[in-house]
Amino acid sequence: MTVSPVDVVIFAPLAPLFGVLLFWFIQLLFIESQKYLLSKIWNRHKPLCRFTNFLGVLYQTICHALGYTVTKSGISNFYVSVDYGKVAPKKEKKGIFEWMSNSFLFIGPFFIPALLLLICFLLIKGSGVEIAQSIDYTFAEGLINFGTNLYAFSENLFLFLVSIDLLHPPHIGFLILLIFLGMGIRPSYIGEEKQRKVNMLYDLQNIKAHIFHKPLYILMLFLLAYVFSYISVLLKTNWYTSLLSIFGWLSIVAIVSLIIAHMIILLIKTTDEIPGHWRLLPFLTIPISYALMRFILPFLTQKEYIASIALFVMLISTIIVVFLLLKYTTNKLKTTTKMKESRIEDGPKRSIRK
Repeated sequence: MTVSPVDVVIFAPLAPLFGVLLFWFIQLLFIESQKYLLSKIWNRHKPLCRFTNFLGVLYQTICHALGYTVTKSGISNFYVSVDYGKVAPKKEKKGIFEWMSNSFLFIGPFFIPALLLLICFLLIKGSGVEIAQSIDYTFAEGLINFGTNLYAFSENLFLFLVSIDLLHPPHIGFLILLIFLGMGIRPSYIGEEKQRKVNMLYDLQNIKAHIFHKPLYILMLFLLAYVFSYISVLLKTNWYTSLLSIFGWLSIVAIVSLIIAHMIILLIKTTDEIPGHWRLLPFLTIPISYALMRFILPFLTQKEYIASIALFVMLISTIIVVFLLLKYTTNKLKTTTKMKESRIEDGPKRSIRK
């Protein structure tokens, strides 16, 4: 099969870049969806929503501080609140150093917190993830290699999550960090001030303004990416695709954490429809069903399946309890309300007959 030099020189380096941008865009969509769900529970769960605001501002501020550290600007002041964060450098640097610091501010929150979680995952897992070693440098092969790397990582991550042991301290610590990441990975504040249009478009406008403020620097990054790609071709390695695949892994970690955050917020939103103290029952079902399964399953099945089965039973039990409560408690409430309304309507009619 003949390979076009134009494909190798111009188009092949773009394949992994397009893959990273695609998953980053998917990540943005999940962030926007999470913002919408949080806005629906804001009135009843303001402390929780404000805590997620704090996490988002904290990640953003830490990334900005990291940018000043990398550029050796130093940090003279670090301030974080629920709806505001600020980092002041010791030395005001201009040019590419200022642009790099702002890159950490605008783009860093999407990747840097996920990078820390990725490192934790690899340490807990104890073994690396296989990386595609194909050296066919075409646009199609670049996409295939990138997709293969993401599939291998996703498989390892999901296999770990479906068998996570909630009685194992490193596992439960990783899950808590994953939830915290999902709750606060958005870099923008979500509050009750209606005049602030903070959404995905707002984030993209900030990033666009940052990029086009210094287009020469973006051009330099593209040139460096192409040079690195050509070096990989000359050395017959897959370094270029492997490096960009890591950015894809970061998006996968972020998306998974956002999905888990969605599940938690949806559970809170759904239980709000259950009247009285019954709404606490689904939250009690989670630890009780899991602990019960961990006690019973050692007598019924092999050790390697216990954690997975207990996790599955916990999720199914919680869903069933929520469904039954919604079906019976809310129906009774509606029936009682309708009966009261009918009595009120019938009262005047009877008095008129008399």
